[in-house]
Amino acid sequence: MQKVESQKKCPECGSTKLVRDYERAELVCASCGYVIHAKIMDMGPEWRAFDQEQRERRGRVGAPMTLTIHDKGLSTMIDWRDRDSHGKDLTPKRRAQIYRLRKWQRRIRVSDATERNLAFALSEIDRMASHLNLPRNVREAAALIYRKAVEERLIRGRSIEGVAAAALYAACRESKVPRTLDEIAEVSRVSKKEIGRSYRFIARELLIHLRPTSPIDYIPRFGSDLGLSGAVQSKAIELLKEAQKKGLTSGRGPTGVAAAAIYIASVLMGERRTQRDVADVARVTEVTVRNRYKELCEKLGLDVEL
Repeated sequence: MQKVESQKKCPECGSTKLVRDYERAELVCASCGYVIHAKIMDMGPEWRAFDQEQRERRGRVGAPMTLTIHDKGLSTMIDWRDRDSHGKDLTPKRRAQIYRLRKWQRRIRVSDATERNLAFALSEIDRMASHLNLPRNVREAAALIYRKAVEERLIRGRSIEGVAAAALYAACRESKVPRTLDEIAEVSRVSKKEIGRSYRFIARELLIHLRPTSPIDYIPRFGSDLGLSGAVQSKAIELLKEAQKKGLTSGRGPTGVAAAAIYIASVLMGERRTQRDVADVARVTEVTVRNRYKELCEKLGLDVEL
């Protein structure tokens, strides 16, 4: 079995296309054939699996470590199903015993105030991320930011929900999966004002320097919500790149500019959507879409028929 790597470089020709050959236990350059390492170690399991069921049955380890659980997922968990290792139902006596064990195991997992704080905040981050359909990497990034805030003692005097929402907002911007403060506030239990205040505070204290959100980052989400094709989304991104070169996006809300670009691209590519539909998806007013649309058409020299 061969696996292509692109992180290291060949010392002979400088190529980054390297092949890990497990049959010969060598790391070879695919361009010049130079053997970079010999007798490499295979870090995978010693068994083979041909389907998911076989892989689960033969695997002898638990889930990978994660920052989204207060103990990083390293503690044991008593399953909620009242069945033994053979899948048979437990007797009533045994079920009562397992119930008590499960209850004490839950209590033991959270030992002090810091862990209680983390357990509550991380479950809150997970809940908000689920409502917003955010990917796993954003949840991990938000959990890391919140953990740093706890280590620096930035939570004192602030609500846990506010700092958790602020950490999620920062993680979204950091991962280029932007969500507006309004969207975060909708699924949070605190106000938009408090989230903004907490975000500015932790960004200053943790030295988080984030660039202003680009309108381009919103295009895939808006295009998907409107059911537009990839060609329309590519055209909208192309328009926004031209607008950025001419400085038309600075000083304007990124969602409004993205909405206008999506609207123009949908008309140009023959997949017209109404200004109201675009405004509803972008959570801006129709007036904003119309103003940004007129600016882009005028400055970029576009002739769009309404």
